[in-house]
Amino acid sequence: MGEFFKNYSREKLEKVLEKIGVKDVEELYSDVPDEIKIKGELNLPKALNEMEIEKYVGKVLEKNMVHDEVLTFLGAGLPPHYVPAAIESIISRSEFYTAYTPYQPEISQGILQALFEYQSMICELTAMDVANSSMYDWATGAAEALRMALRVKGKKKVLIGENIGPDRKNVIKTYLEPLECDILEVNYDGVCGRIDLGDLEKKVKDACALYIENPNFFGIIEKDAAKMADIIHKEGGVFIVGVDPISLGLLKPPGEYGADIVVGEGQNLGGWLNFGGPSLGIFACRWDMSLVRQMPGRIIGMTTDLSGERRAFTMVLQTREQHIRREQATSNICTNEALMAVAAAAYLALLGSKGLRKLAIEIFERAHYACRRLSEVKNVIVPHFSGEFYQEFTLKLVGEDINRVFDRMIERKIIPGLILTKYFPKLDNVLLSCFTEVHSVENIEKLVEAFKEVMV
Repeated sequence: MGEFFKNYSREKLEKVLEKIGVKDVEELYSDVPDEIKIKGELNLPKALNEMEIEKYVGKVLEKNMVHDEVLTFLGAGLPPHYVPAAIESIISRSEFYTAYTPYQPEISQGILQALFEYQSMICELTAMDVANSSMYDWATGAAEALRMALRVKGKKKVLIGENIGPDRKNVIKTYLEPLECDILEVNYDGVCGRIDLGDLEKKVKDACALYIENPNFFGIIEKDAAKMADIIHKEGGVFIVGVDPISLGLLKPPGEYGADIVVGEGQNLGGWLNFGGPSLGIFACRWDMSLVRQMPGRIIGMTTDLSGERRAFTMVLQTREQHIRREQATSNICTNEALMAVAAAAYLALLGSKGLRKLAIEIFERAHYACRRLSEVKNVIVPHFSGEFYQEFTLKLVGEDINRVFDRMIERKIIPGLILTKYFPKLDNVLLSCFTEVHSVENIEKLVEAFKEVMV
């Protein structure tokens, strides 16, 4: 560890160590386990100049499979969608991409109005009454929603669906760990893939919240969501639903079947995959001041100026935020995804309600066409779950190791989906595949033919 201080004179080093109250340099790193510390000298290559670095990095990047160079059917929360050229043009305007937190409304009317329009569209889409101007992503939105329910209800037990996104599940557990609350998973039915209502009724006692996803991680529509709302509401708890916003062009919005809070991933609305980000966390709730006051993030409101004649926009209910409440704020969220929220607003405005419905139906039909075609492939059981699905479904491979099949697909520059065994050990040899508007019939046929070749 002394390598970092090798340019210090002994006298100078001793003064520094004395000042900070440690006896030697090693004590600075006492929290690092000995078994992971590097012993001896670092074996680093010689320094490169700028041109050499560019060439080296270029060779490393050539090893990657770029999204546009492969045919991918990987979704699992971030499905591929077409982004209209107008979106990039709009969010490339300097008024948007250089704008930070609009604490001074008199000079931030443009970004404030854009975010207000985004909030309005999210409320209309989800059938909720209030939306904030974004969270980091779906996972942190879900975690913050459960923390919000714990604050409002004062209980120490929450329920989450076993069939929610595994990464979101991990973030939820990380966010809630300091609160020392009980997190119980509600089992899913092994046949249909939906939440097991019987298991929910067994576990609901004293729960302050239930979080589900609809469609769930397996792509299956939770048709009994209204019954789940009744079950948790009878216990006095909060019903939280995670959604893919585009699916709401076809499916009933959560506000119409009893949701109190809705979260979701807004990257699907005009965002690029970009190795996973930036994301956009959707967060909305019904009109209940006990909920609204505890909502994380910032809310943009509309009012009038001093003349009472001109429309004006400003941040509202700011006592929830850190810059006023400090450690008593409702959340530690430090920024938001305002630029991506503007992109989502532009995307929804371009599509309109009819365009969004048309897109959702197209995705639904593409997925079901793919399901029919793949069901004709020998030793491929499609779908593995019987529940009705939206844009993703599960495939079980029989007589072949799924990892070997996956590798053969990669050789053909096809990513067939996500292997589920790592996240759901009970689902051995099961694949989750995603189909959206970017997948043509020709793409689907290419996938089918590839399966026929590797499933021999």
